[in-house]
Amino acid sequence: MEFIDLKAQQKVIRKSLDKRIDNVLNEGRYIIGEEVNILEKELSSFCGSKHTISCANGTDALVLALMALGIGSNDAVITVPFTYIATIESICLVGATPILVDVYDSTFNINPELLESAINNSDKNVKAIMAVDLFGLPARYRLINDIAKKFNLKVIGDTAQSFGSSIGTQKVGTFCDITTTSFFPAKPLGCYGDGGAIFTDSDSIDKTLRSLRVHGKGVDKYDNVRIGMNSRLDTIQAAILLEKLSIFDKEIEQRNLIASYYREELKSENLIFQYIPKNYTSVYAQFSILFESELIRDRVQKELSNKGIPSVIYYGIPGHLQSGYRYLGYTEGDFPVSEDLSKRILSLPMHPYMSEKDIDKVVLAIKESINK
Repeated sequence: MEFIDLKAQQKVIRKSLDKRIDNVLNEGRYIIGEEVNILEKELSSFCGSKHTISCANGTDALVLALMALGIGSNDAVITVPFTYIATIESICLVGATPILVDVYDSTFNINPELLESAINNSDKNVKAIMAVDLFGLPARYRLINDIAKKFNLKVIGDTAQSFGSSIGTQKVGTFCDITTTSFFPAKPLGCYGDGGAIFTDSDSIDKTLRSLRVHGKGVDKYDNVRIGMNSRLDTIQAAILLEKLSIFDKEIEQRNLIASYYREELKSENLIFQYIPKNYTSVYAQFSILFESELIRDRVQKELSNKGIPSVIYYGIPGHLQSGYRYLGYTEGDFPVSEDLSKRILSLPMHPYMSEKDIDKVVLAIKESINK
């Protein structure tokens, strides 16, 4: 059994995929070729953003977003400890200071009720809020934007796991000043290597980002008007993403059906599922459950492994307790919700091509392990 079965997906699209890749090889434009331009337009059409700027990976997307907003040394950005480290890392890479706030124990996303206190108590120049859409679920952007507006802050949405999700009829990519995503192969919409994208409705931010991703170019790549970086999407990856985008809506629907099946079959096992608010749609980048204790979680994971069932702990060490970030001054106990989640969370196999037989195997193994 695969945790994420990319081979099963490839069987569905292989002929069309090969044709798109052949077109790139025949054209010979491997960096920002025509497929990249088409992909950017298609992504904007899909999510409703005015501009889409592709880049080399999801981490670069975050760094570029911060650079485009002029965030650097002496500035601070508010984000969460319960996330993949790239979120916090990107803030540090531009010389700014991450100010962390805890997450909800229900949605696992940033708790907007903690933002005002973090802003008022900071001795740094807070410039932005970076929300993270964990496991495919959008954060509470209306509340976040209200607070940002009150304090004249920018909002960046780290939607590496949630591209394709929505609140009502509005898709992720349109809730913030800047939204970033990742096309890492394991993501709901992933390529066969690294890739990323940035979404904005601002013409000026779009122009700045397109310069920044090519070494700060001006009228051409030999006219450098700012300090930038090398972060361009390969044309072959764009071709792959275009084919995957054509089946993405169907895959999101299937992910939600599988998640509903998991929830129904495991509801009697004293487990906690990620809460999905009314009118919110998740893309279920991961299907994650909370156990009563770390001891039970670890036992179940071991039993699953013994039965050939993969599972992953996202994330076993919150960002503030990572050794590379001790200099920020946080200690154990500072973010109790994030720390508790890290001890009890477990993510199960999740992809659009899971068979009912495989889901039943996972469910049965969990039930047997819990009730041992």
